[in-house]
Amino acid sequence: MAANRDLKLYFPNLNGLRFIAAFFVIINHTEQLKVFYHLGDGILSDFTRNIGKLGVMLFFVLSGFLITYLLITEERLTGAIHTKKFYIRRFLRILPVYVLLIVVVFFMLHNFSFWDIPRMKNPLDNNFISILFLHIFLIPNVATAVYGFIPYIAQAWSIGTEEQSYLMWPVLLKKFKKHRLALMISIVVFHFMVRVLFSHKLFIAIPFRDVIYKFWMHFNIDSIAIGSVFAILLCNKNRGLKYLLNTNLFYFVVFFTGTLLILGVRIPYFQYQFYSFLFGLIIINLAVNKELKNVLEYKVLNYLGKISYGIYMYHFIVLIPVLMFVSNINLENNILIYSLVLSTTIAISSLSYHYFESFFLKRKIKYSYIKSGEL
Repeated sequence: MAANRDLKLYFPNLNGLRFIAAFFVIINHTEQLKVFYHLGDGILSDFTRNIGKLGVMLFFVLSGFLITYLLITEERLTGAIHTKKFYIRRFLRILPVYVLLIVVVFFMLHNFSFWDIPRMKNPLDNNFISILFLHIFLIPNVATAVYGFIPYIAQAWSIGTEEQSYLMWPVLLKKFKKHRLALMISIVVFHFMVRVLFSHKLFIAIPFRDVIYKFWMHFNIDSIAIGSVFAILLCNKNRGLKYLLNTNLFYFVVFFTGTLLILGVRIPYFQYQFYSFLFGLIIINLAVNKELKNVLEYKVLNYLGKISYGIYMYHFIVLIPVLMFVSNINLENNILIYSLVLSTTIAISSLSYHYFESFFLKRKIKYSYIKSGEL
């Protein structure tokens, strides 16, 4: 069946939510790195420790919701999920900025001492080739598990998690067409069981146990699956939606989640699954609850959400010179720091989107059956 490129899929508010997720990550990295420039009191709050990874979980849940909904809608429109075209669309969206960042970090920034973070060991100094190849082969989360925090490109671990998950996604959705909801719930349960098993003392003797455990802790396919659960419920017009799509419930969940985030509350064993479920409730209400259609629908938020992939990927490169500058002028001021980081990152991301990414995004149309937002 020919692609119906006149059909457009758009959920309100979700662009704004993308920017909020990116901003969570910026807060985490900024507060962590201020310590290395003698800015702040050197103590990270529980809020700061939690917010970065949870920002990425929000990205994952949102991505799982959107992509699963899009694939099922494509199937209903054309009669099939077109796996090859899905992969091409993903690569056209993700790879250009990802590859550009690899080139900039490995072959430019790493060669100039100006970009060194004081008192921080850089794994690239002794493991350049192996880390480079792990990134080239789209397994940066393995690099993180083996070598730890890698300056300027540490955020790329999440790209590895997403793309490895989405290599399986269309195949799984086709294979388990009649049991998709059960499939997603099984993924969540399986991820939890593996994590518990590898954290148990009985498994200490397993070769590379620590590396496998660190990889699994960053391979948050369960959060993607939780987002997919909400997409499947929506696609199937599940009876439970009448309880989930509730304005009062939405505001309660937002208040409850916000309170937990501010207090830095950690949930033993179920930290990311718990927050991912709350994020899923927020996402589905923002997306389809008509009473909430304008909550985040502002031009500025929409635009920032549209360029949020760049904001997420480029902010680290901006962060170091800003912290260095503020430290050198001996003017510690969070308003100044965040204003400089955000304004510069947004400017770079905007230029990247309009003059670099858009070249590839336009070519996504050829492989699309539905016009959609920035997935």
